[in-house]
Amino acid sequence: MNRPLRAFTSLALALCLALAPLAAIASAAEESKVVYTHESEAQFQRQLAAKKVKSVVVNRQLRSLRVTLVDGTHVLTRYPKHQEPQTVARLKARGIPVSVLAKKVAEKEQKKKKHHHKIRYIAGGVLIAVIVIVGVVLLVNRRRQRD
Repeated sequence: MNRPLRAFTSLALALCLALAPLAAIASAAEESKVVYTHESEAQFQRQLAAKKVKSVVVNRQLRSLRVTLVDGTHVLTRYPKHQEPQTVARLKARGIPVSVLAKKVAEKEQKKKKHHHKIRYIAGGVLIAVIVIVGVVLLVNRRRQRD
C-alpha cells in the first residue's frame, strides 16, 4: 500500500528538481536586464537642459533614444519623425556621447521586442501542466488508499 505513494513522491521530487534550473535561468535573465522607464520628449528636454544626461544610444528603426542619466537610471524616449540628425547634433553639441545602432542590430532589437514573453509563457505552461499532473496523481492515489 505504501509502495505507490513512495514511487509518486520520488517522481514528484524528480520533476521538481528537473524544473528548478529552468526557474533559476528565467529569474537570472530577468535580473540582468536593464529596466528602462518611458518618458515624454518634453521630460527628456528638461533633463537635457539640466545636464542630467550621461550618454545616449539612438535606435533609428524604432525612433527611440536609450538615455543613461548621471544618477545611473535608464530612460527610454522617442523622437519625432525625420528629427534624428537634429537630435544627434543637439546631443553632440552638449558634449554627450552618442552612439547610433547599426541597422542589423536595430532590426534584431525590433524583432526581440515583439517576442520577449514567449519563453516566459512556455515555462509557465510547463509549470502549470506539472502541477495539474501531480494533483491528479495525488487524487488517484488517495482514492486507491481508501478502497
